[in-house]
Amino acid sequence: MTSDATVPTADGTRDPFAPLDVTWTPVSTRLARARLTVLALWFGPLVLAGVVVAVATGEPWVWVWPGVTAALAAWQSWLIPRQVRAMAYAERAEDLLIRRGILFRTLVVVPYGRMQYVDVTAGPLARRFRIASVQLHTASPGTGASIEGLPPQEAARLRDRLASRGESRLAGL
Repeated sequence: MTSDATVPTADGTRDPFAPLDVTWTPVSTRLARARLTVLALWFGPLVLAGVVVAVATGEPWVWVWPGVTAALAAWQSWLIPRQVRAMAYAERAEDLLIRRGILFRTLVVVPYGRMQYVDVTAGPLARRFRIASVQLHTASPGTGASIEGLPPQEAARLRDRLASRGESRLAGL
């Protein structure tokens, strides 16, 4: 099958974000919980401060600040789980595919032969939620790709697998 083989859309054209020969592996749903926690840590104090100021002043128009802030937090709370569900990666014979996005979709194709090294990172919050990120560094300094929200065991497995595939592709150069 050729690399441009993709799933046809309703109008008969090919969808470049849905190759036929690919089995997508989604990221962990714990990434959504981690992002929602960060959202609460940022927006919670802002809403609380707005409510305190509105109560202290007694002016009705001051309630706009906590109201708008709470509405933005609610919108983000709805959006974050959808964004995380749209994130996935797929390993193919010659390259790694990474997709993300709902409205603005992105599909990154990283050939194994272009990979120079692979990082696995996990900050304190990521470790608390038992997730890690895999960062791919390619031969081009301006490009790279990352996969967030992987369980640590999967991140380590993927790092080792990508590193070995990258080394075997570079050995032929």
